[in-house]
Amino acid sequence: MQPNTLLDAILDEAGISHAGLAAHVNHAGKARGLALRYEHTAVARWLKGQRPRGQVPDLICEVLAGRLQRQVTLDDIGLGIPGEPAAPHGSTLSGFVERATALWRSDEQQRRHVLDAPAVTGTPAVMPVWEWENPPEDTDVSRGGRVLVSPADIEMMRSARAHYEQMYRKAGGIATRTRIVGFLNSEAAPLLRGSYTDATGRQLHRATGGLVAIAGICAYDSDAHGLAQRYFHQALRLAKASGDRGLGAYVIALLVNQSLHMREHRQAVAFAEAALRAAGRHITPALASDLYAMQAKAYAHLGDGTSALECIRRAESAADRIRRGHEPDETGYVQPGFVNVQVAEALLSLGDYAGAKEHATEAVHTPAHDRGRVHRLAVLSQIQLRQGNADQAVATAVQMAEAARGMESQRLRDRLRAVREHLVRSGCAGTAEAAELIDGALRVPL
Repeated sequence: MQPNTLLDAILDEAGISHAGLAAHVNHAGKARGLALRYEHTAVARWLKGQRPRGQVPDLICEVLAGRLQRQVTLDDIGLGIPGEPAAPHGSTLSGFVERATALWRSDEQQRRHVLDAPAVTGTPAVMPVWEWENPPEDTDVSRGGRVLVSPADIEMMRSARAHYEQMYRKAGGIATRTRIVGFLNSEAAPLLRGSYTDATGRQLHRATGGLVAIAGICAYDSDAHGLAQRYFHQALRLAKASGDRGLGAYVIALLVNQSLHMREHRQAVAFAEAALRAAGRHITPALASDLYAMQAKAYAHLGDGTSALECIRRAESAADRIRRGHEPDETGYVQPGFVNVQVAEALLSLGDYAGAKEHATEAVHTPAHDRGRVHRLAVLSQIQLRQGNADQAVATAVQMAEAARGMESQRLRDRLRAVREHLVRSGCAGTAEAAELIDGALRVPL
C-alpha cells in the first residue's frame, strides 16, 4: 500500500485532526442512517493507504467540503476508484493545485515513496511537454479562497525565487532543497488556494512556477530524479496557467538537461525542439543558446557530428545576441562562458580535443558563480587528461576541489569522483595532492 498523501494534505489544509475526522464521519453517517464508530486509529489506517468501506469515502468528501467551502471529490482525497477515469475536477487547475501541494508536503515530511521514486520514461515523460505545447489553454485562472492575494505577495514570491537560486549556487541543492520546500508549503500553498482575479492569478502561477523549478533543480542536484521530474512537470503546468511561453521553454530546458544526465539523448533533442518551436518569438537568446548547446551534446553522444556542429553554430549565434537587462531572471544562469563549456563538452564527445580545450579554457577564464566555476574546471581537467597534459590536469583539479568546498551537491560530488578516478588512472606526478584534496571534500557526509 502507498500512503495516501492527498488525504493527508487536505486534512492539514482543513485543520482537522484524525480523531476530529472520525467523529465528523460518524456524525455524517448517522444522518444517512448508518451506525459508524470510527476512531483516530481508523483514519491512521486510511492515511497509510487502506481504503474505507462502503459510503465512507463519500462521507469524507462531504465533511471536508463543508469545512473548506468547496467541492471535494474522491480523487481529491486519493480515493478515486482504481481503473475508472478521474472525475473532471481532477484534471482542472484546482485539482492540479491540490496534487502539487500534496507532493510538497510529502517532500517536506521526507516520505520515502516520494523521495525514492524513479524518473518516468516513455509516454508519461513526454505527455506533460505535449500538454504544455498544445491546447486547451487556461481561459480563466481566477479563484475564490480565504486569503486575498496581493501584489506584495507576488513580489515576495519572486524575491524568494532569486534568494533560493543564489543559495543553490553557493551551497548546493541538498542544503537548499529543505528550505525551498518549506517555503512552498508555508507560503506558496496558501496563496495558490487563495482568492485572486485572472490577471493576478497568472502572475501568481508564474511566480510559483519559477520557485517550483528551483525546487526541481535542487532535487536533481540531490540525485532524487523522480522527484525532480515531478517538480519540473509541475512547473510546466504552472507556466501554462501563467500564459508565459518563455517560462515554459525554460522549464523544458531543465528537462532536457535531466534527459542528458539520464542518457536519454533522443528525448533531449525532441524536448529542445519542442521548446524552440512552441515558445517561438517568446524565447530569449540566452535560453535559445542553452537549448541549442544541449542539443549539440545530445547529437554528439548519438554520433551525429553534422547535426552537433550545426547546433553549436546556432548556440554561438544566439549567445552573441544576448543583451543583459533584457533577459528574465530565470535565464541568469546563462552567463558569459556558459555556452563555451557546453560546446567544449560536445566537441569532447566528437573527439575534437583541441577545439574542446579552446572553448573550455575560455570558459574558465571568464568570471562565473561558484557552482559554474567548479563545472568549468572539471570539464577542462577532463580535456587536459584526454590530451595527455597530466600536469595541467592535476593543477586544474586542485583548483576545482578548492572551489567546491562548502557545497552540498550530489552532482558536484559525481564530478569530483570522476576527475579523481581519471587522475589516478593516469598515474602522473602530483596526482596524490589532488586526490587527497578531493577525498577531503568527499569525506564530509551530505
